[in-house]
Amino acid sequence: MRLNDCHNIDDFRLLARQRLPWPVFDYIDGAADDEVTKARNTAAYDDVDLVPDVLAGVETIDTSCTLLGRKSALPLIMSPTALQRVFHWQGERAVARAAEKFGLWCGISSLATVSIEEIGALISSPKMFQLYIHKDRGLNASMIERCKAAKFDAIALTVDTIVGGKRERCLRSGFSSPPKFTPSSLLSYALKPRWGLDYVLREKFSLPNLDTHVRQGTSEPVSIQRYFSEMLDQSMDWKMVEQIRADWGGTFCLKGVMSSADARRAADMGIDAIMVSNHGGRQLDGSRAPFDQLPEIVEAVGGRIEIICDGGVRRGTHVLKALCSGAAAASGGRLYLYALAAAGQDGVERALTILKDEIARGMKLMGVTRIDQLTAERLRRR
Repeated sequence: MRLNDCHNIDDFRLLARQRLPWPVFDYIDGAADDEVTKARNTAAYDDVDLVPDVLAGVETIDTSCTLLGRKSALPLIMSPTALQRVFHWQGERAVARAAEKFGLWCGISSLATVSIEEIGALISSPKMFQLYIHKDRGLNASMIERCKAAKFDAIALTVDTIVGGKRERCLRSGFSSPPKFTPSSLLSYALKPRWGLDYVLREKFSLPNLDTHVRQGTSEPVSIQRYFSEMLDQSMDWKMVEQIRADWGGTFCLKGVMSSADARRAADMGIDAIMVSNHGGRQLDGSRAPFDQLPEIVEAVGGRIEIICDGGVRRGTHVLKALCSGAAAASGGRLYLYALAAAGQDGVERALTILKDEIARGMKLMGVTRIDQLTAERLRRR
């Protein structure tokens, strides 16, 4: 299978599976426990139908919108994800460049393999930083100050990783950050020599947003489950959120909100946006899918806060359905991570081209010319 054979996100998944050692692929592809929630995140979109209008004069359409105060060419955000240079040597650089080329928001994680400063200097398009709150308060303050200096446009505080989910695929493979070779996985790495040569011969793996404060995950191998459970601050509460927001002083988003009560509280506090998200099904298995929960949250906040539906997006029509349900945009990580793993920046750009075409084609077939015409009247639940 080649890059030109990829015509949808599932095709990129198959190509990534061919090119990655199985522990690395399973880290991207896997989720918590029985992976029920991960599957539901995508399947939820099949439970509603779009209702198109015809004869609407759709020769010219506008797919752009304003998200978190910045214009975006599509109602789509490339969610921040960790460890990207493990999947392809170009890592966050490839994703950021592709996002800028397509005029989209992208983000980097606290556990990014490229620094805040480099991404800040690399692109001028809108960018967010996914902040994990560590027990080390000095590390938290350092990352916030570095984001200010690098002129990041928003911070997305992740609130659903108080402890690490039980990612059983990673437990079986022994996947860690940085990757370590175990007897059970050694053959998989040996069978993917291109990945191995890139990992060994190119720049040394690091987590430059953390390595001034902690060794774990950069020079000392640790599983992601253990990292979340041991390194992150389990005392984080709403009072701490307010302090972090004040320390940042800019556009502020909560990532991982799933209940209407939490969404209402965020709106009452004047927080700019929430990402309705269950962390790609990687934390609480059995959690509801973001798309299923979206109508309840939209009703609860009454338009006072931007809502981003995060997770499970594999098609342009999924984005359209999220908008019809009241979201300002949809977002996801695997939708571009498979493509990154398959072919670096070329892969990410091809994936975004496909999604862009699907969104535009879907709008025309629905008889809409602007994003704000995607309303609840155009959706029916089965």
